[in-house]
Amino acid sequence: MRDVHQIMQSDVTIITPDTTAQAVAALMQARNIGFVPVCENRRPVGVVTDRDIVLRLMCRTGLGADMSVGQIMSEPVITCRADDSISHGAGIMGDYQIRRLIVCDDDGQIVGILSLGDIARDVCEKTAGETLGEIVEFR
Repeated sequence: MRDVHQIMQSDVTIITPDTTAQAVAALMQARNIGFVPVCENRRPVGVVTDRDIVLRLMCRTGLGADMSVGQIMSEPVITCRADDSISHGAGIMGDYQIRRLIVCDDDGQIVGILSLGDIARDVCEKTAGETLGEIVEFR
């Protein structure tokens, strides 16, 4: 079985808890992303999603776009390690009903993100390879 580090996205955009909601919303729009880890010294302390911005900020009276991400982020952070198996990472995602999982190194610093899309692509590639192998074997 392959490990998480083999399929995760390692180019991760991170922000700090003092980033404003407006700034992270602009960042999400510019980079076409809906999930950003909130880190202190590259250690995840929370996550903020486009859904968090809408539900926790825009739907509450009196909260403004200048509010810090630290006030609206989701916590605790659910993580796995880069050397965990893909099935272990997928199991964590299933247990917590999340679509993205922060991947950390042995020091607890963020090194990537594992998404359901990453897992789906890996499964499709594996299935395609197995099918091709069966076709070649059949000939």
